[in-house]
Amino acid sequence: MADIAAVLGRLAPHELEEIRATGPKGHLSRHIIQALDRAAGGPGSGRGYYVPAGSVSPTGSPHQILRSDVAAWLFGAPERTEAANSH
Repeated sequence: MADIAAVLGRLAPHELEEIRATGPKGHLSRHIIQALDRAAGGPGSGRGYYVPAGSVSPTGSPHQILRSDVAAWLFGAPERTEAANSH
């Protein structure tokens, strides 16, 4: 798999903005899935940059979200809270 920076760097600014607006765990639109595939090398090549969310749309297709390390690269690593540090 190509590196995250290279793939995301091939997205158009409006595509990156759409991903940012969706958030790190937001469901990706079909347009963004296609953009990630294109940026990764062609149809289906973006698989691995996005993963199933575990839910389905009203039409029965699985929702897709960014893989956790891709989201962390784009949005920054989530900050740890005191509660998380106390476990």
